[in-house]
Amino acid sequence: MNNKKIIISLGGSLIHPKSIDVEFCKAFKQLIEAYLTKGYQFIIYCGGGALARTLQESASSIQKLSDEQKDWLGIEATKINAYFIKSIFDEKNTYELIISDPTQPIETTKPLIICSGWKPGWSTDYDAVLIAKNQGSDTIINMSNIDYVYDKDPNKHDDAQKIKEISWKDFQKLVGEKWSPGLNMPFDPIASKEAAKNKNKVIIIGKDLKNLENALQGNDFEGTIIQ
Repeated sequence: MNNKKIIISLGGSLIHPKSIDVEFCKAFKQLIEAYLTKGYQFIIYCGGGALARTLQESASSIQKLSDEQKDWLGIEATKINAYFIKSIFDEKNTYELIISDPTQPIETTKPLIICSGWKPGWSTDYDAVLIAKNQGSDTIINMSNIDYVYDKDPNKHDDAQKIKEISWKDFQKLVGEKWSPGLNMPFDPIASKEAAKNKNKVIIIGKDLKNLENALQGNDFEGTIIQ
């Protein structure tokens, strides 16, 4: 990549699939720190993952919740995951605040910024698009438990085909237009609209860190480019 300021939307499914994935997080830290020494800067948006869904489902089993209430639970889960990710990095590299509002100016010389969710109705994918605009970066790497965009749900269809590259127009036909708390898609519909408007490129990859390194270096990688 020519731009060394990298936005990563880090799925909560990788940080906290059922419990904290210590081995993944340790390896992720090591890779990011290796690239910090090469002059890269990273803004990492942390999703809520299983922690968010557990909170939402558990509360809903006791009391009927509105979508806004579910979203607030999800946002708090992203904050816990963000504080965890922040805590595993060296403070000398890491901005002292957890960013929640992606539209505000960020004044720091630190090369690593960790972010959490912000408002109900917006996913951390959407927040990542907003901070990319704020920081003048056109590319977002989306890491999650989804390795590719498929032409149909691969969990339901054995004949689902991987898509290596897709336009925003065609991608939006696949994901629809509605956001709901806990939605599990390669990139959420509201974020997709904003990314299309901003002419962002989004790289969808799974959890394989070698894949992330290939994407950073501009080499071939397993995943989907949306642009």
